[in-house]
Amino acid sequence: MTYEEKTISSEMIYEGAILNLRKDKVYVKGDNVSYREIVEHQGGVAIAAVTDAHKMLMVKQYRKAAENVVLEVPAGKRESGEDPLFTAMRELQEETGYSAKKYEHLSSFYSSIGYSTEVIHIFMATGLTPGDTCFDENEAIDIYEYDVAQLKQMAMSGEIIDGKTICAILLVAEKLGI
Repeated sequence: MTYEEKTISSEMIYEGAILNLRKDKVYVKGDNVSYREIVEHQGGVAIAAVTDAHKMLMVKQYRKAAENVVLEVPAGKRESGEDPLFTAMRELQEETGYSAKKYEHLSSFYSSIGYSTEVIHIFMATGLTPGDTCFDENEAIDIYEYDVAQLKQMAMSGEIIDGKTICAILLVAEKLGI
């Protein structure tokens, strides 16, 4: 049987530019007390930008947490109160230079539901038109195109290691019947 945890108190441990960390004291299973550390995050978007030839725009960038260069779909953090569709449109243009005629919401999910409030919204963008990138001052991004079928194979083999990217690829592959 599942139990809803009731919050007794919350303590803000850290407030940062991208995330906050709080510690909640909660009741579990009746009167038993436990603690939960929660990462507060505005959430973000991932964009599966698909060309007419069933290729997806992908970006490579160094990710400090992984200490590696990672292949990912274009993505970014939502600003406070920002509509996820607007975030997707902004991030696609900033990171790839492309705009899209059509955006379709594919899914939304918690990135790590055990300790984070971050929700990632996945959009498929089609009807792509190239343009100029507008990288953030701290971004160094390379842009590539891959066949969706190849990306699906890379996701299934473990070659792609980013969760939002794996989800986006598999959702697009299913939608396109690949």
